[in-house]
Amino acid sequence: MILSNEPGYYKTGEYGIRIENLVLVEERAVPGAEKPMQGFETLTFAPIDRHLIALDLLSADERAWVDAYHAQVLSVVGPQLDGDARAWLESACAPL
Repeated sequence: MILSNEPGYYKTGEYGIRIENLVLVEERAVPGAEKPMQGFETLTFAPIDRHLIALDLLSADERAWVDAYHAQVLSVVGPQLDGDARAWLESACAPL
């Protein structure tokens, strides 16, 4: 099954922010789990706009997650680009 993962925040009467990726539901091996577990494999890769990120509100784990996601975006999409497009992606995916 493919799902849309859409975390977002909406301020009534003002604005909304949503980040969206498509994910594939798959079985995951979880050490010590009592039964089979499900997880998600990301299918679509686009950098998260840095202008939407309030660094002072992120924990160290959250910053690490964004950096790991951006590294994955760069590794998946980067080889398909060159020139200005590749330079833009590298900038957009730079560690926070």
